[in-house]
Amino acid sequence: MSKAYTSNLTRDQFELIEPLLPAAKPGGRPRSVCLWAVLNAIFYLVAQGCSWRDLPGDFPAWQTVYTYYRNWVKDGTWDALHDRPESPSEVILDSQSVAAAPMVHRSVGDDVAKATKGRKRHLVVDTLGLMMAVVVTAASVPERAGGQQALQKLHQMGERAARVYLVWTDGGYSGPIFLQWVMDTLGWIVHVVLRPQESKGFVLLKKRWVVERTFGWWRWSRRLVQDYEQLPENAEAMLHIAMIRIMLRRLA
Repeated sequence: MSKAYTSNLTRDQFELIEPLLPAAKPGGRPRSVCLWAVLNAIFYLVAQGCSWRDLPGDFPAWQTVYTYYRNWVKDGTWDALHDRPESPSEVILDSQSVAAAPMVHRSVGDDVAKATKGRKRHLVVDTLGLMMAVVVTAASVPERAGGQQALQKLHQMGERAARVYLVWTDGGYSGPIFLQWVMDTLGWIVHVVLRPQESKGFVLLKKRWVVERTFGWWRWSRRLVQDYEQLPENAEAMLHIAMIRIMLRRLA
């Protein structure tokens, strides 16, 4: 039994997602590891920002925990745990550039505007700030190019995006080519919210603050402050895990 870490799931929270976890493979030895403990170990890693090998000893062996994590990345379990059947009618699109750790080399680039060498997270959220779709690219990928990938990913979700008709963005997504692409390809309308030219200091922009708050939520997870993942698909999985933890805390 592990210690009562702040990142641990309660029994009620675990019971909410237990039916969505893959069943043990038929044949061979029965599953001996506790999936509750495996999930707690993964949530601890995301919250505390440690490496896999530095997981506390009261969790299952780190090799076992990592194997479950990678298998669930490949078979879509993290997506199944995160996705919700309801479709919003409005979504907000934005991007966040984060520095990559020194040992990360794949899909890494420079965001000149933000003076950041690393990766860019192209995020679509609903009006509650809950993640709908995310795409991780090199930071050098422009907002509009990455935004197209994120919106296309959302569109492919079928019923989970069936009611979407309006996309809120900032000035980085303005321009007739992007707006026309969204309308012609996806059938959605883009509403660009610009900062008032005469304003000074902080200004609360309509709908735009929602996605900024989600970026702030990610700061609660030390693993997400920098991009430590060798593969962009792992970086996306870490974002899903952080959001799963947030939603579980709201539900139970």
